[in-house]
Amino acid sequence: MSEPNDTAHDYDVIVVGAGGAGLAASVSAAQAGARVLLLEAEDEIGGSTQLSAGLLTASATSVQNSLGVDDSPLRMFQHYMDLNGWRVRPGPVRMFCEESSSTVEWLLELGVEIPAQISRSAHEPGLTRAGVEDVWRGHVPKDQGYGLVQVLDKARARLHVDLALGSRVEDLVVRDGAVRGVLLDGEEATAPAVVIASGGLAADADLVRRFLPDAEIAGDALFVVAAPGSRGDHVGIAERHGLALFGQGWGLLLVTAEFQRFHHWQSGFPPASRIHVGLDGRRCMDEDAPYAVSPGILKDHGGWVWSVFDDDARTSLPPGYADWDADRILEEVAKGTVLRADTLEALAGLMEVPPDHLTASVTRFNALFADGTDEDYLRHESLAAKGADPHLAPIAHGPFFAVRMLPAELVCTHTGLEVDARTRVLGTDGRALPGLYAAGEAAGGILGERYVGGGNSVAHALVLGRVAGREAAARAAASTSRTEEDPA
Repeated sequence: MSEPNDTAHDYDVIVVGAGGAGLAASVSAAQAGARVLLLEAEDEIGGSTQLSAGLLTASATSVQNSLGVDDSPLRMFQHYMDLNGWRVRPGPVRMFCEESSSTVEWLLELGVEIPAQISRSAHEPGLTRAGVEDVWRGHVPKDQGYGLVQVLDKARARLHVDLALGSRVEDLVVRDGAVRGVLLDGEEATAPAVVIASGGLAADADLVRRFLPDAEIAGDALFVVAAPGSRGDHVGIAERHGLALFGQGWGLLLVTAEFQRFHHWQSGFPPASRIHVGLDGRRCMDEDAPYAVSPGILKDHGGWVWSVFDDDARTSLPPGYADWDADRILEEVAKGTVLRADTLEALAGLMEVPPDHLTASVTRFNALFADGTDEDYLRHESLAAKGADPHLAPIAHGPFFAVRMLPAELVCTHTGLEVDARTRVLGTDGRALPGLYAAGEAAGGILGERYVGGGNSVAHALVLGRVAGREAAARAAASTSRTEEDPA
């Protein structure tokens, strides 16, 4: 694709979307000296990053070093690629892993607080086990995703980045084979570099059906926790301008109970003493398997599993949560969503699984967790990583309950504009469209079938946003230099 003949422009860089990726891009570009316009379709900034725990995965950071964790970008890269079966793009993934460390240090310099201490959850600041990891890479900031957004926005204001809320971009402006700006309310806003950071597509049901058909497994139980601005605007841009999309069929669906309607912050957590059994009535997984892999396990068992617990577990649920509450369980029994029976054999009949399989599975479960060692699925290690006692109470006191567990909580989608290792957007012909960059969920090539550690999406947004802003600013500077040398 040819380079344009640059003329005067309104800004050096225009960033579309003011979530974590867009804020990082705008701050990065402004730090490089660019005049930046940040456009946000909604009436507030933050996007899905603001709704998250703010957890981000990264390697070889000062936080890890302070805690004696030996890590490297190469080690992270190998783990990331292997978990995704090498089906993601190696070049961009290598960049992501290499840039993750400096991005954490950049955030710390801006004022984000990630204390050098061990954390036992995604809500306790520090370093945590964030999923299927070879070493701990989960960095939990103080004040969660909201805190990240506030620090980045303060930097944006300090660097005099112009912010326009309620400004949904209609299209790109492309002339002479290169991006020249965006179309907004029928008017052109011009710049030699544009960063698309408009989020994913989870809020558009039609696009979800097209690009994440696995979401249909949950049926009416599906609910979305992504920001409302995740409308997939990048898909329309791709289709209008011959741009490549990458990551079709991939996204993050958390396993939740059929009656659940909120993220666990509001919904609460299921009881620890529960067993997950497949459609054959046999235990089939670590009940606390990281969400990176649990949807895939369910897929191998027909798409969903049963969670079985007893009345002691029900009554031990802490009050005040929207879904996992003792009285709420009984309400769901009355609706027929949760099954209830006085004996395990009777419950098996309602579940339509072999009674001897269920009773044998529960008997073995009780014996394993009385000893605190799960020989079958190693759940004691998952519990220990959370700081929980692996000696669980037996599932022994009726009545007994069963509820379907489904991949029903849609967090993010991975179909984005295909990017190279410099976050440049590629056309369907494999060539970069000059002047166009992408970050966050709108960028494809790195987020894969397996969600590598809690914080994969937030780190992806911030790392790619920072790199895209830097690259866009460099292009703008080069464009200005060419114009000054040859004003004609």
